[in-house]
Amino acid sequence: MELKKILIVEDSTLLHKMYDLLLGIYKRKGTKLIYALNGQDGLDQLQQNGDVGLILLDINMPTMNGLQFLGIIRKDPDYERIPVIIISTEGKEEDTVRGLSLGADAYIAKPFQGPQLRTLIDQLIGNGDRS
Repeated sequence: MELKKILIVEDSTLLHKMYDLLLGIYKRKGTKLIYALNGQDGLDQLQQNGDVGLILLDINMPTMNGLQFLGIIRKDPDYERIPVIIISTEGKEEDTVRGLSLGADAYIAKPFQGPQLRTLIDQLIGNGDRS
């Protein structure tokens, strides 16, 4: 499957720069990274970008947290099938469990390694080739 856009819902602009580096392999293949600073911004980005193929979702954010965002998109037929990876802070297992019960497809704990995230992305989008 061709991954056209990845929506990254994360309130840390420093982590946005890290995602730019870690996900460069996808950018080189034409995937666009779109950033949102909270869940409400994420919903706005989804409406503006119709072909989002994956969402990386932080949980703890201002305005609208990741669990609220996930609950909304999983009830919307336009977005319910988009794979979602929760990016959670270690020690917040209850948030991860709630996220998975709300329909997230996978989770990864911060801090994580780039290869670990890319492997998870490839599994979810059905692409084992990262060459």
